[in-house]
Amino acid sequence: MADCYVHLSSVVDEGAEIGAGSKIWHFAHICRGAVIGENCSFGQNTMVASGVVVGCNVKVQNNVSIYTGTVIEDDVFLGPSCVLTNVSNPRSQVSRRNLYEETRIRRGATIGANATIVCGTTIGRYAFISAGAVVTKDVPDYAMILGVPGRQRGWMSRHGHPLREKNDEGEWICPESGFRYFEKNGGLKCLNLDEDEPLPPELAVGNNGYRDY
Repeated sequence: MADCYVHLSSVVDEGAEIGAGSKIWHFAHICRGAVIGENCSFGQNTMVASGVVVGCNVKVQNNVSIYTGTVIEDDVFLGPSCVLTNVSNPRSQVSRRNLYEETRIRRGATIGANATIVCGTTIGRYAFISAGAVVTKDVPDYAMILGVPGRQRGWMSRHGHPLREKNDEGEWICPESGFRYFEKNGGLKCLNLDEDEPLPPELAVGNNGYRDY
């Protein structure tokens, strides 16, 4: 806790764990038993419930609540006011505290603003859930999900660009990084860099906007 930043308006319960370099901004609440990794950022009016596990370099924008049963891996982005749940059939009169369903958001995934993730689902590595989408089932690695209910409308590269072109070998090409991807087991896999490896420094800073491509 000594090496992280917590705004004076926020509440961090005794027994919560926050990694070095993480920042907890205005009016946030980190509950006892929550575990947050290094170099994370939690925006205004966020909440992390007991038992939640958050990896490193996770960005949580304003007005996001992360409930018990959620596992968030490294490098995940949660957009403003996106919604996570932990019971499929909630009733105020029926306690289901022992029936929370796991939601797992895997490494590098993006959840867009106002998107809803129904519990019991897994969001694949580097998947991209568009703003306002409603996810009701598992999402493959690198899938681009749009709409209500959410449906896959293509693939997104690790740099967050729709993959529209293939080379002569049938590999998808990212327009920004030049990374090559191929389809495997219902998802994509990168040929240039293992999904668990960090981006090299020269590719970790964007130089062109989304619409430039």
